[in-house]
This record gives sequence, C-alpha cells and structure tokens, in this order.
Amino acid sequence: MSRKDEYPQGVPCFVERLTGDLEAARRFYAGIFGWEFAGPGPMPGDPPGEYFVARLRDLDVAGIGSQPGGGAPVAWNTQVSVDSADDIAASARAAGGTVLVEPIDVAPAGRLAVIADPAGAVISLWQPGVRQGAALVNEPSAWAMSMLSVDDPAAAETFYGELFGWRAESFDAGPDMEVWLWRLPGYVGGEPEQPVPRDVVATMAKIDGTGDGPAPPPNWSVDFWIADADAAAEAAPGLGGAVLAPPQEAGMFRRAVLADPDGAVFSASQLLVAG
Repeated sequence: MSRKDEYPQGVPCFVERLTGDLEAARRFYAGIFGWEFAGPGPMPGDPPGEYFVARLRDLDVAGIGSQPGGGAPVAWNTQVSVDSADDIAASARAAGGTVLVEPIDVAPAGRLAVIADPAGAVISLWQPGVRQGAALVNEPSAWAMSMLSVDDPAAAETFYGELFGWRAESFDAGPDMEVWLWRLPGYVGGEPEQPVPRDVVATMAKIDGTGDGPAPPPNWSVDFWIADADAAAEAAPGLGGAVLAPPQEAGMFRRAVLADPDGAVFSASQLLVAG
C-alpha cells in the first residue's frame, strides 16, 4: 500500500464521481469496496447538492458528489495536482484544449478547474490547499491508476507533454492492445516491486475501432485494486450495477470491468500472488 501526504505538479492525485443518485452510488461503492463516507459537505464551487469523501481506515480514497446539472459525462473524474490551476487551464486552452469549468476556489481544500483535451477527453486540475489528494492508494479498495483512451496517441502525447511534462513510452500489453506508459521524469511513486518504472503516473491506450459497435469517444477511466475480482463482479448486479467484462487474468492481475448504477465504468483489479 501507499500512504500519500503530497503530490508534485503533474501527478494525478484524486478521483471523484458525480452522480444524480448519491444514495445509490454510496450503497453500490460501499458494497463493492467497503468504503465509508464522511460528509455531506457542499459541492465544490457551491452548486446545489452534496459531496461525500470515501474513506478506508479514516483515510481519503475518493469523492462522490451530486451531478451539477445536464451535459456532464457519466464517468469517474481524475484530478491532476498542479501548482496553479489558473496557469495550467490557460496553457490547456493555448494548446488546443477546452476549459469546461474555469478555476474556482474550494476553500479551504484547494482550487479546481476542469478541462478537455483537443480530442474531448475530460480531466481536472487540482491546486491543493489543505487537501493534497487521495491519502491511500495502491491497495485493495483504493485507486491505483487512471488511463486515457484515444484514437490519436501522438496528438495526446503533444498535449499532455506540454501541459504536465509527461512522456509517453510504449508498453507491451499483448497483441490485442496498444498501450503507452505516461512517465513524469524525476517523480518517484508507486511501489518498489511494481513491474513498471516508478515515474509512471498514468497509462494510455489506443481506442480499438474494429468492434461491431461504434468506437467510444476519447476518455479518461480509472482502475481500483480489489481483494477479490470475482466477488466484486458477483455483487455488482445486486447493488444496482452491471458487469461489462467478467473477471479474467491480465498479466499480474485478475481484472473485471464494472459499471455503477448510473452507468459509470471502472475496472477492479486483483493482484495475483503466486503460491
């Protein structure tokens, strides 16, 4: 596991889920991950609604809040730590992105902005105040990694390189998927025993448009570690969610793709330990 006290600029630091049914979301994620919830508090920027912080052992792991009115994607949102939300939002606009939510104070926690990259994938900027981000990561029921799915990896590499200093490095994930590691030179995170360099802050995959249906739009998604992927998949429908991909082995993990009651997709990965 990793206890986290701070996140340098350019490092993803927190994930949150905005929903039209807070009660259903809290019941679902408590059942899947065993989360407890602190709150409610006001929504960031003070729109109508409530905001809860999900916790494990009294440590913050994620946020769940009210959806502030139409048009926002049904998805988990990733926040990236920045020294200045205003400066990075301006840089995103100059690099061809869109500022969806102008920087706002979320006193005393920090300052927030929401942007979309040139392809439309949404990500948030977090300028920390008293809240740095997730206090616990990389253990069962905690967030592990966020992934960008794109149809033009080269364009994404240019944008996120300019914005955060990330570098994309090809990664062998098997013949059926093109994957890159997002690396932030000089950063040391993760776990000493992990199979990728410790300056990896996220991943990127090329959208596969060869299926029967339309290819999904570019998007950011999240992966949580789970103690038992099969148990999570078995529990999800009874909690109002769905199993989009049943558990299967992928490298060091057994991974399921689930959707919550609103349809927000995430993966739950069980670390496989030999012997």
